[in-house]
Amino acid sequence: MDIFAKIAEQKIREAIENGEFDNLGGMGKPLDFSEDLWIPQDLRMAYKILKNAGCLPPELELRNEIICLRDLINTIDDDQARLKKMRELNFKLMKLNELRKKPLQLEQHPEYEDKLYKKMIG
Repeated sequence: MDIFAKIAEQKIREAIENGEFDNLGGMGKPLDFSEDLWIPQDLRMAYKILKNAGCLPPELELRNEIICLRDLINTIDDDQARLKKMRELNFKLMKLNELRKKPLQLEQHPEYEDKLYKKMIG
């Protein structure tokens, strides 16, 4: 879990304990995700067509490739082949970071994640 998710979870737990979620409108009713309300009206049809065709945004495709490469690297016994795949993984991570414009990924650096979490929570 990344640092921001941990902070959000902590804040949600505090709000539940303080009763801030009691008596909310729609409480106990299922959410309706059939409408893509977060997608601008003029893009909904195009997104629906792409979704039905099984197309993913480039960032998600790259993330899937990274996950598969990590799994593959763990199964390779040959050092040369592992090194080659690790270079490919590093390139894909660099590419993903460039797409996101976020160079630091805390989930890849757990030694810093806990320290940062404790510092931000107080």
